[in-house]
Amino acid sequence: MSGGGAGRSTAARARPAVRLLAVLGCVLTAEAQLTGVLDDCLCDIESIDDFNTFKIFPKIQKLQERDYFRYYKVNLKRPCPFWADDGHCSIKDCHVEPCPESKIPVGIKAGSSNKYSKAANNSKELEDCEQANKLGAVNSTLSNQSKEAFIDWARYDDSQDHFCELDDERSPDAQYVDLLLNPERYTGYKGPSAWRVWNSIYEENCFKPRSVYRPLNPLAPSRGGDDGESFYTWLEGLCLEKRVFYKLISGLHASINLHLCANYLLEETWGKPRWGPNVKEFTRRFDPIETKGEGPRRLKNLYFLYLIELRALSKVAPYFERSVVDLYTGNGHEDAESKALLLDIFKDTKSFRMHFDEKSMFAGDKKGAKSLKEEFRLHFKNISRIMDCVGCDKCRLWGKLQTQGLGTALKILFSEKEIQSLPEHSPSKGFQLTRQEIVALVNAFGRLSTSIKELQNFKVLLQQTR
Repeated sequence: MSGGGAGRSTAARARPAVRLLAVLGCVLTAEAQLTGVLDDCLCDIESIDDFNTFKIFPKIQKLQERDYFRYYKVNLKRPCPFWADDGHCSIKDCHVEPCPESKIPVGIKAGSSNKYSKAANNSKELEDCEQANKLGAVNSTLSNQSKEAFIDWARYDDSQDHFCELDDERSPDAQYVDLLLNPERYTGYKGPSAWRVWNSIYEENCFKPRSVYRPLNPLAPSRGGDDGESFYTWLEGLCLEKRVFYKLISGLHASINLHLCANYLLEETWGKPRWGPNVKEFTRRFDPIETKGEGPRRLKNLYFLYLIELRALSKVAPYFERSVVDLYTGNGHEDAESKALLLDIFKDTKSFRMHFDEKSMFAGDKKGAKSLKEEFRLHFKNISRIMDCVGCDKCRLWGKLQTQGLGTALKILFSEKEIQSLPEHSPSKGFQLTRQEIVALVNAFGRLSTSIKELQNFKVLLQQTR
């Protein structure tokens, strides 16, 4: 009897693994429940898997280890603009260790946010002096308050193409962080504080009326037998642009959840933590039964987000192919290798044959399209501000970086004309990327590439638990 009970118990434990494996099989091999072709674009999941595994993932991992891309300047002390911060991590690993000034490459810490080469930095200093002289010469009777207003106006003009609220790198609270020494992983940050962040993102910024409830929202009232179909009926009725917006946020959420499942604190013995993939946590977040069908949808949105950022990388290649862009750190040999590796990745992104076509967006009448694009930009910018409300420092770090990376990708996709008209031998006035945006773009895409790779790993682990 006991043996039979044990057998039934083992079988019961195996059922979720078998069920989720079937879904992953659908996702990863384009069969059954989840079709291979993603909605709103002509690309199949299997092609993305192969492309990521054999071309992108190995190279993007190496690129993220380079000095130019591993040091990210961020302000983790900015107050939440929407509510009093009440969150806290349950384990010490939530802490972010800032990088000592002595460890930062001289070319990074000594440069301006737009510096790409030593020569560019020198010219930038001259421009700053000239601009300061011109500002002082406008009217010698200008008050300090008026001069500050001129500077604020200039900043406003510069921010019009930004999809994110950028940290002021000159703030005394902004610090360099070594991303390799502060990896994204499970920290114990959860519950009402974390729910409120995501709830604010989805409920207030995804073009959704309050009468429509997102599936599995723990803060929403009970809807009885509604399994989320009313939400997806509403979603399919939206225009392409608003539908894409939701999928991008859902895909980012899924990717972050995957990182936490793949780098989970499994045990801590004698002060030595052991991190690794947690199949049970992965099942809880993505199993089709436990998530009422949400898990597979979220995974498809992850692939959609990957396509969007992949497309942005292919479109921004001309910006980096110019001789004026050096990825300057002060180490000439490493800088040259970093740029060569980045250009090699761009070459691969251009070779992908099933890119998302961003020209299908904002393609209506000019006035309506411009208004919708601005609404799209402002909604995303607001989400970047919400990241300052995350109560866990490490979660806030990676949330800000990945949000900024996606915002930079959107900025690129909707700046095609400016990128095509870039001057070869001088910095562009029409389109510019700060070092902060470049680091965020590459690392955010690296996180998505890792997510796709981790899905393959979880499929193997689920097969072993059948």
